[in-house]
Amino acid sequence: MTAFIDNHRDVYGVEPICRVLPIAPSTYHEHAARKRDSSRRPAREHRDGKLCEDIRRVFETNFGVYGVRKVWRQMKREGIDVARCTVARLMRSMGLKGVVRGKPVKRDCQEFRV
Repeated sequence: MTAFIDNHRDVYGVEPICRVLPIAPSTYHEHAARKRDSSRRPAREHRDGKLCEDIRRVFETNFGVYGVRKVWRQMKREGIDVARCTVARLMRSMGLKGVVRGKPVKRDCQEFRV
């Protein structure tokens, strides 16, 4: 939505576009200010950026096999205080998954029963 406003703001202006779209002009201006100046980003975004680096480091140090629980425990051992659900959220957003070991479960198929 903000990209649309950026592309058409010279022709129509921000406020008229925002009247048509479901976005307040102040929301658009705040988003634009955060893109220009990273110090205006929320504290959670700053912390997530630092945690993503740590999560990736722990994940790659352990050959890309650690899942959420083991990454979280390793970070706690290193003295990084973070919640397990936060590690799960960030790993999911980065596309990191642990290796699942064990035999695959074979499902009993109803079609082949006699």
